[in-house]
Amino acid sequence: MKKSALLNADLSYAVAQLGHTDQLVIADAGLPIPDSAWRIDLALTHGVPDFITTLGVITQEMQVERALLAVEMVEQNPVIHQQLLSHLEQLGERQGKAVVVDYIHHEAFKAQSAQSRAIVRTGECSPYANVILCAGVTF
Repeated sequence: MKKSALLNADLSYAVAQLGHTDQLVIADAGLPIPDSAWRIDLALTHGVPDFITTLGVITQEMQVERALLAVEMVEQNPVIHQQLLSHLEQLGERQGKAVVVDYIHHEAFKAQSAQSRAIVRTGECSPYANVILCAGVTF
């Protein structure tokens, strides 16, 4: 049995497949997922699993150099926005390299998410609780 925090087989495989600059989306329950995208659906019910917990588990195994957020998150979901920024700052410290955070409009975010290797759907039911994580390298 796997010892690390990330036990979901599909999600573990998706992270293992990432190369430098490949993208992985962590999405709330409402983000539209294109038919062409690899959907890893973790949602069980409203709020389970939540966005921040899912982010924390994934980033224990994923090297992240950049994160894309919807600019709408700043005003529409300030609590999750602050938690996300705090997590990314701590992640940068653990990795020894800061995570660059960029903002785009939600419509552009949805279009960009279609370019990701996988989209992880959580049970999060708060607005704009989505992030595109861009893989870094460990060297």
